[in-house]
Amino acid sequence: MSDRRIVSSPDAPKAIGPYSQAVVAQGLVHCSGQIALDPRTGEFLGGDVAAQTERVMTNLAAVLAAAGSDFSRALKCNVYLTTMEHFGPMNEVYGRYFPAGSAPARATVAVAQLPRNALVEIDCIALA
Repeated sequence: MSDRRIVSSPDAPKAIGPYSQAVVAQGLVHCSGQIALDPRTGEFLGGDVAAQTERVMTNLAAVLAAAGSDFSRALKCNVYLTTMEHFGPMNEVYGRYFPAGSAPARATVAVAQLPRNALVEIDCIALA
């Protein structure tokens, strides 16, 4: 399909399943969810939710850059937390990645479990 482009960045973790880091189609970048994986080793970094969120956002930034986009072009993010008690620290780190007045729409939900027992996972849709 010529109207669909797979995005892959060496600066973000390789997919750990049958999915792509992102797909660009019809002017939109659809980024898969990221957890706190080190892109060089593929190892889960762990740490508290703030540290994990920092790594997640760095990984998403790399995927967006590989697609020719960035957080200023983000339209929607979904945040998955293992407990809403992590909302404050996650939100503090997350908010630093968006220029003033340009934060995307967002949903934040608590889930029972995430891959590798991560505390947070975030996906993103942005303009290409």
